[in-house]
Amino acid sequence: MSGLGHVAGNVGSQYNYTTTDWLDTGDNAWQLTAGTLVGLQSVPGLVVMYAGIMRSKWAINSAFMAFYGFAATLIVWVLWAYKVAFGIYMLPFAGRPGPIMTMQQELGQSQLPSVSPVLFQNFPLSTMVYFQFVFAAITIVIMAGAFLGRMNFTAWIIFVPLWITFSYCIGAYSIWGGGFLYQMGVIDYSGGYVIHLSSGTAGFIGAHWIGPRLAADREDSRPNNILGVLVGAGMLWLGWNGFNGGDPYSASADAGVAVLNTNVCTAMSLLCWTACDMIYFKKPSVIGAVQGMITGLVAITPCAGVVAGWGAIAVGFASGTIPWLSMNDMGRRVAYFRKIDDTLGIFHTHCIAGFVGGFCAGLFATIEGCAAFGISNPGGAIDGNGKQVWLQIVGALFIIGWNIVWTSLIMMFIKYVLRVPLRMTEEQLLAGDDAIHGEAAYRSETGPQELGMGGVTMGHDPQAPVAGEKSSNNVKHD
Repeated sequence: MSGLGHVAGNVGSQYNYTTTDWLDTGDNAWQLTAGTLVGLQSVPGLVVMYAGIMRSKWAINSAFMAFYGFAATLIVWVLWAYKVAFGIYMLPFAGRPGPIMTMQQELGQSQLPSVSPVLFQNFPLSTMVYFQFVFAAITIVIMAGAFLGRMNFTAWIIFVPLWITFSYCIGAYSIWGGGFLYQMGVIDYSGGYVIHLSSGTAGFIGAHWIGPRLAADREDSRPNNILGVLVGAGMLWLGWNGFNGGDPYSASADAGVAVLNTNVCTAMSLLCWTACDMIYFKKPSVIGAVQGMITGLVAITPCAGVVAGWGAIAVGFASGTIPWLSMNDMGRRVAYFRKIDDTLGIFHTHCIAGFVGGFCAGLFATIEGCAAFGISNPGGAIDGNGKQVWLQIVGALFIIGWNIVWTSLIMMFIKYVLRVPLRMTEEQLLAGDDAIHGEAAYRSETGPQELGMGGVTMGHDPQAPVAGEKSSNNVKHD
């Protein structure tokens, strides 16, 4: 819809808003729905999953890291970060920062001003800001999975806005917002690089700077609630329909292709991971199946709407085997990987799987899929465009390198300049949730007609004993 409205760099079109001839209500409805599905992946999806997959003494802290990250990202996003990622050109890898807070901006037509010619969407800028926010938020929440069980919460509070600003927004602008990788033709349909490669790299590097959990927590890391893990995993899987189906920015035919391919790849990946577990460990693992589900979702993300159905199956096979090998072979044999305490294996499930998916985009992208998505790439190697493979590698190397440098700089700034410890104290590490938040996920003793969960009574000081009950400091942890 080029030529509609006045291009003002995310200011919005100058219209009488009662006659918005650019608004497609179907596209707007789908985009808001897709954004909400992505939001549900974080809250409550990963909140529930993290609470269940950790030891019970870390359930509250793990869930709260995700909960805080979601909220903090939104405020940063609307005050300055959205424009860094999708605003007017400032640098080849960053837009000009600024707020999206006025009614004129929010009602105006969405546009990508750094793309030439400027791209318009058939929905308001407010919808675009929200849709892109949930992507930024889930990146932070995914990364938190590498830091669970020992990161100082104050350091996490500081880290989130800094990393969104100096790392996430750079990748988003470079690949999606009209930056230099976009202009080169790197394909990242829905965030295999911007979200997963970046969170996997940053999680691994951040885990290096923070240091490991207690030895006892590493040795006994059994989940406290596997059914809770499955509930969170189910929200991830179905929420991914909005994750990948929303990125054509319209309720288009290609959105349907992306949704179908997402589910096909994920199912294939889960089956392959389970088969590997059965061959190697002689047992099918529920947690392993969840890991295989996640790697399938991650790997299809950069190519969901540009590969055919057989391509989705091929990607699923790769994502169900290569990350399995990296986690269960390289992760155990290479000394450096044993040293780094990546709590949930985010490096393997997101960095490795994201790279696999991006590489597969270079191999299996089709001319028809690229055209349906609205990009000019002449497919991938399967259609004679071998150059796309090298473009995908270049894009991956930039995201990896940028995150290694900036995650390290941010961690060092927090530790050495602000003098805020990155790791909890030994006392906090021993006690867990009760010492950090004054709350516990499960009570060891309950009163009449009380459920055995929920470690704080509303309206009471969590450190003070409630009448007839023991102090929360006496909660027994696993």
